[in-house]
Amino acid sequence: MPDPLSLSPEEMRRLGYAVIDRLVAHAEGLADAPPIRVGEPEALTDAIGGPPPDAPGDAAAELDKLFEQVLPWGQRADHPRFFARIGSPSTYVGALADAAAAGLNAFTGSWTGGSGPSAVELTVLEWLRTWCGMPEGSSGVLTTGGSIASLVGFAAARQAKLAGPRGTGVAYVSDQTHASLPRAVSLLGERTRVLASDAEGRLTADALRRAVAVDREAGLHPFCAVATAGTTSTGAVDPLRELHAACEELGLWLHVDGAYGAPAVLTDTGAALLDGLGLADSLVIDPHKWLFQPYEIGCVLVRDPRLLEQVFALDGAYLRDTGGGAVNFRDRGPELTRGARGLKLWLSVRTFGLDAFRAAIAHGIALAEHAEAQLRARGGWEVVTPAQLGIVTFRREGLGDAAQTRLSAATVADGYAAPSTTIAGGRVVLRLCTINPRTTFEEIDETIARMEALHPDALGG
Repeated sequence: MPDPLSLSPEEMRRLGYAVIDRLVAHAEGLADAPPIRVGEPEALTDAIGGPPPDAPGDAAAELDKLFEQVLPWGQRADHPRFFARIGSPSTYVGALADAAAAGLNAFTGSWTGGSGPSAVELTVLEWLRTWCGMPEGSSGVLTTGGSIASLVGFAAARQAKLAGPRGTGVAYVSDQTHASLPRAVSLLGERTRVLASDAEGRLTADALRRAVAVDREAGLHPFCAVATAGTTSTGAVDPLRELHAACEELGLWLHVDGAYGAPAVLTDTGAALLDGLGLADSLVIDPHKWLFQPYEIGCVLVRDPRLLEQVFALDGAYLRDTGGGAVNFRDRGPELTRGARGLKLWLSVRTFGLDAFRAAIAHGIALAEHAEAQLRARGGWEVVTPAQLGIVTFRREGLGDAAQTRLSAATVADGYAAPSTTIAGGRVVLRLCTINPRTTFEEIDETIARMEALHPDALGG
């Protein structure tokens, strides 16, 4: 009986070339499309829902439906004018590596199951360690993104600092910490204490010391402090060396969230802002942000990777033939089944060279600085937080918080650019994140001009 789930080589090639043609057309026309398209639930359900067919369909027609009725609806995080949140300005080479990994069904849970892809992951981890200045011997694991990477880092912190009988552990974060980190701590059954940031949006060592003293007096068990190397809202960088010194003094683990900001260390400007990055006990980086890879690839590095194996190592009779080798990544994180996430960063760096990445990151920093200069020069705008690591926040003068929100929404609806809003200093602010190397300075100018053209009277006060 022929395999019912296979295609002929000729059909495989025909469909594959059709997909490549679609991807190239997407890249060619990206700047002419809106950065965000939100679909209506009922219309999408009508178009793509319904019961599954029992009989085969036309593969080419179904691919057309995928590209025309499904994939256009969403954010284009690789769009040159997608300034909302943190983008994912991915490379085509990275997408090809992902396609190759998926096409060969590459596996990295064990060395036996995927020694080649696992060797690539070890190489990528060593690159990231070196770039961020962590000491030799530090290593870790690639994850889906920063959320799981921080969960793994906190598990290592708990193993190192909360061994033996004890009560609830406490991890310290600032009010600018990414929302996924307190969630990760809670999933481990520990408690998070949120500390107020200073006027620059940074967690201070003095605030940490005061909070730890209060909690220890109350019988709690402080074990970890989180420093952010590039906050999502404003790009602020916590004082890494000061927080490291405080953690050493207090006996705390220092977890650094550099999910978006850490790759800036490859530039001179970023290296100065991120001084002390390599002092982390655990460090999170998302290469699908400022290292220009497609979703999903996150990373956690720890000074002592043996801690990860103490937490996550697993065994079973069904795994008895898969031991040995250089590494079994199933023992460094919660996933046994793992795809080959490292291939895309490895292939992209080897294709373009590290200097190209440095230039691309530096361009993102310069774009935000240009946006700040334009906002100050044009008048009618208040710069709330200056350009930091590719992010600037601002307000339209004369408008209240609700109108700032409406101005952002109206700009997105206009279809040219997609800013976002956040809270800074207790007020709603507009925000541009400019980490896409394909963005031009002229596009920054046009975005600001279009925001100015939206009539204030229509937005309210």
